Amino acid sequence: MSATDAVVFDVGRVLVQWDLRCLYRKLFAEEEQVEWFVTHVVTEEWHFQHDHGRPLAEMVPERIAQFPEYAEEIRAYATRFNETVPGLVPGSQELVGELAARGCPLYAITNFGHEFWQGFRPVQPVFDHFRDIVVSGTEKIAKPDPRIFALAAARFGHAPEEMLFVDDNCANIEAAAALGWQVHHFADAAGLRRDLAARGLLG
Repeated sequence: MSATDAVVFDVGRVLVQWDLRCLYRKLFAEEEQVEWFVTHVVTEEWHFQHDHGRPLAEMVPERIAQFPEYAEEIRAYATRFNETVPGLVPGSQELVGELAARGCPLYAITNFGHEFWQGFRPVQPVFDHFRDIVVSGTEKIAKPDPRIFALAAARFGHAPEEMLFVDDNCANIEAAAALGWQVHHFADAAGLRRDLAARGLLG
């Protein structure tokens, strides 16, 4: 196993939970309505346009024009996004704290809309431990595009083979591994802890 000089985290579903349903359960009375809405109107696929850098000022009016009967609920996506993050992924932020306490350089690469990140970052103190964070919506490049990994390596100042990239998405893991990064396909904090200990990053 190669030496690991830094750890690079994904954010959604690795450090924090994320589910559009968490917002829309507050706006619809029936679970069937919620499920239909997040699979036909405000979908993850549609949301990913913002992760790629498309502004909400374009996305939201366009979607309302397609689904005018849901104008209020679509606007809520833009104004209440933090409510789609119900809490922390159990155990992950404790690992961040332990790594930081041991002096391990920490970074992140996240598929996250630029505008949403501006409202999300200030309410998540865990990111105070991170030396730099590459945000897809700001850079207008999203994982698994190889360009975002090249940008991150240049910004972070470590060679890819010196960094462990942690992500829950298989396509992102495969893309990073193909570029020479060390990788951990995240399932839960317990599995990540074992991997970090095996690499000598945790006791």
